Amino acid sequence: MPIAQVELDTMQARYKSAVENWIDAIRAEEALASPAEHSEAQIDQWEAAAQKEEAARNEAKAAKAGYESALREEFFDF
Repeated sequence: MPIAQVELDTMQARYKSAVENWIDAIRAEEALASPAEHSEAQIDQWEAAAQKEEAARNEAKAAKAGYESALREEFFDF
């Protein structure tokens, strides 16, 4: 069954948005990787940022998988 173009567009936009969120999370983590001061609080913030980056990565990977699956279904019927 063909997938509506609007559905593919929505999936593509969701994927792009998830990637942008992932990039933002990477930059936030990177900013905490080289603090001016070295403290226990900085380590906690860095670890929290790493967890957010991992969650954003997982979201982007899931959005990509869904979009790729829809494209395969649309173009190759599997």
